[in-house]
Amino acid sequence: MSGSWIWAGRGMKPYRSKTASPQMKVLLYLGALAGDAGQRFEAMVDRGGPLGELVQWADLSACLTILGHNLTFSTSQRQLHRLIGAAPGQGSCPIQRPLTFDLIYTDYHGLAHLHRAMGLAFQHYQCRFRILDSFGTEPAFNLASYAHLHGYKTLWGSWGLQPRQYMTMFPHTPDNSFLGFVGEDAVKTKEEFKPESYKKDNIAVIYGKQEYMWQGKSDYLEVISQKLEIHATVYQPPGHASSLPSFIKNHGLLTQENFLQLLRRAKVFVGLGFPYEGPAPVEAVALGCMFLQPRFDPPHSSHNDGFYKGKPTTRQISSQHPYAERFVGKPFVWTVDVTNGTDVREAVESILKTQVRPFTPPEFTCVGMLERMRRYVTQQNFCGNSTAVWDPEPVLKVLLGQLGQSCVDVCRRSALTCDPALFHRLNTPDTFTRIGLGCSSTVQEVNHLFPSYSPWGRLCGLQQEPLLFSCAGLDSSHRRLCPCRSRYE
Repeated sequence: MSGSWIWAGRGMKPYRSKTASPQMKVLLYLGALAGDAGQRFEAMVDRGGPLGELVQWADLSACLTILGHNLTFSTSQRQLHRLIGAAPGQGSCPIQRPLTFDLIYTDYHGLAHLHRAMGLAFQHYQCRFRILDSFGTEPAFNLASYAHLHGYKTLWGSWGLQPRQYMTMFPHTPDNSFLGFVGEDAVKTKEEFKPESYKKDNIAVIYGKQEYMWQGKSDYLEVISQKLEIHATVYQPPGHASSLPSFIKNHGLLTQENFLQLLRRAKVFVGLGFPYEGPAPVEAVALGCMFLQPRFDPPHSSHNDGFYKGKPTTRQISSQHPYAERFVGKPFVWTVDVTNGTDVREAVESILKTQVRPFTPPEFTCVGMLERMRRYVTQQNFCGNSTAVWDPEPVLKVLLGQLGQSCVDVCRRSALTCDPALFHRLNTPDTFTRIGLGCSSTVQEVNHLFPSYSPWGRLCGLQQEPLLFSCAGLDSSHRRLCPCRSRYE
């Protein structure tokens, strides 16, 4: 993708010259590829294992390079120790010299490695960390003492960072920072989007590289096969008899280039329900495919799904790819009840009658990600006491949600976005008065649902711990008081 990145970088140069930012010394430490975890991850790569995180790391590296920063990239714990000046052994001794990196991008595995290596210096420097965290970490899971007392303690989370230090693959909640990635072929000139270049055959490509993802989906796929030739890219171990339906044409694992060529021919990219929330559907739509995916009813969450169990989020997943369903939608994304053959058949028939041009949401283009990263690097500062607000004077609209609504939903329903950096401006007793609420009593507590109003007893609650300001939190007994602003990204 170097051509796309270079084109986008050149387009930014005039803007960069006017607002020149200092060159940062940045460490990218991919903990998932280090030590035992790295060996397990690498062993799966050639067998259809997950690659979404690597897409994100590659694009982050490209962004920081084009923006002119000084990068060091490491996947070795031993090298990490040398780079940060860690003391010998596994004790709690602090690092032996001041940290030379302005920013350290890592993941949850890497965060644990840094904690062990830095000893007592970890807390002093943690404001420089940025955590690549695909599915997000909500504030309730982030503060160890609170998570332990209120049932939010999981294997992940509990690091007590600023919630915006967690950087996600999709914009799950404004509590975290949306890092994203770039879709393949996202940046092309209009001349390259000639109709004949994207001539589609009546074929479907299935999203799922391992056989277990196909279990229980034969009826769903058979309906699709009546209208489309179905292609797969499923890993087949040597000497292993395939359990795929006989009407499937399996290519085995393909190189990225060959896989993209297949998607360019395909009319539809078909989701099986798993993997969740990966980059592939965005890339398929960028190549002119429509994405057909299962609806989840009831939604999947940590309460009913093994994959999300233990993850530091309370999100309710309404489909395999909620971002594609909600923010892209028809005609590019079709979400159906895959157990209902009639629904599937009607969706396929509609897809066959529909023509779409390749489409990439602006936030998943090279230009979009470069601009986002430029703002993060220059404007996010978690090492001071001030709360970072990007817009000098953002227009705050205070909205009171209904019972059981999160501030994400409250603001979205008014075509606004929740901004956690603005909570402090409404976390005062007079805010309740201004919006016409009479409080019989007002309490200040450590509670991720506050500020909020409880109609039983007319209790008004204010937040005592800024780390727990949460756009995501919701509860059936609280009406959230929400800081909403217009969307300017």
